Amino acid sequence: MYLLYLFAWKVIGVLPEKKAYKLANLVSDRIFNKNGKGVKRLRSNYKRVASNISERELDELTKDGMRSYLRYWFDTFRLNKWSKSRIIETTFVVRENLLRDPIETKKGCIIALPHAGNWDHAAAYFCSTGIPITAVVERLKPEAIFKKFLAYRQSIGIEAISHREKTIPILIDRLNQGKLVALVADRDMSRYGIEVNFLGGVTKMPAGPAILAIKTGSPLVTAYIRYLDKGIEITFDETIQLPISGSEEEQVRIVTQSMADNFAKRIKDSLVDWHMLQRIWVDEEN
Repeated sequence: MYLLYLFAWKVIGVLPEKKAYKLANLVSDRIFNKNGKGVKRLRSNYKRVASNISERELDELTKDGMRSYLRYWFDTFRLNKWSKSRIIETTFVVRENLLRDPIETKKGCIIALPHAGNWDHAAAYFCSTGIPITAVVERLKPEAIFKKFLAYRQSIGIEAISHREKTIPILIDRLNQGKLVALVADRDMSRYGIEVNFLGGVTKMPAGPAILAIKTGSPLVTAYIRYLDKGIEITFDETIQLPISGSEEEQVRIVTQSMADNFAKRIKDSLVDWHMLQRIWVDEEN
């Protein structure tokens, strides 16, 4: 698998742009036609969100969703070769002040986002405009792949911390320094997730973003990234304002639900760019 990733990184990175993305669509369509486990799950997740669409429309949505997902990977294999000016010029941001204001005033800021669009492109934009990011990343297997992605994200300007480390103390320290912390948070990878109502079902989302906001006072802002013909659009939304009453456990639940509500709203607006190929609803039978 490592050799496959390495080959893709090298070959796709040097292909002419039009040929590279034409290849991305061809690969995506082939994966879609094979209708494997990931495609079936993506279709199932889309169906849960867009329950009123026809089977033909669902197939078209799933095919386009796989194209969006493959575009993420092809961007990843090419992003560290893009100039800063290209990264900045291909990024459009809605309510950017929600992030920049607390960073400028040294309050720190927590950005929570779902698996949508290209979060590495978004991170590269903020790093390129003078705001470095600390992020928690999944420790992939084999180790060689994890190290490759770690080096890639460091080349963008991201301080990447493995999710297997004791992340909360590290992130609290970064926020107390007035820094930006970004967390992909629509899927819980621990046993301690918070149950939330999400797009008509029950799922678990990580407690980390809420805990950090409550303990540090840094604002928790959600981001949704969708693809444009040329580039990405990032939309920021506020979550519930702190402080709120109740025990810490109750506060964490309320804040996490606010985060989930923001995710749901934006996913409905641009479902095709939500790359969720895993099961997330705990109330599903299989």
